[in-house]
Amino acid sequence: MDTEEHRNAVLNEFRKVLARDRTRMTINGFTQLGLVEMTRKRTRESLAHVLCEPCPVCAGRGELKTAQTVCYQILRELMREARQFEAKEFRILASQQVIDLFLDEESQGLAILSDDIGKPVSLQVESQYNQEQFDIVLM
Repeated sequence: MDTEEHRNAVLNEFRKVLARDRTRMTINGFTQLGLVEMTRKRTRESLAHVLCEPCPVCAGRGELKTAQTVCYQILRELMREARQFEAKEFRILASQQVIDLFLDEESQGLAILSDDIGKPVSLQVESQYNQEQFDIVLM
């Protein structure tokens, strides 16, 4: 289709056929490659959205926080809890990976925090927890 007249005739026929479709469309004309460029408003959910559900572990984000990130989150939360509530002891319930990290690399940070708040902090593995789940129990 070398002539503008032929291209316009094709676009007009295309518009006539598409006029029967209730979905809103925009026809932008021919590209340099000779393709008709158009947009069409999506009217339904994507197939993946219909056929799939969010991951129960990551809530559909596609990522999990690292055990180290969860450790730091727990330490911050523990500090907030210690300021807000009076307890004899704090117990951290978390996954095996997080507890292992507290016993190894983060043991010094946990000891420093325990000294700062003046209360003992104990650790307990909860096998049903995923890596991001944790609880701080006031005792």
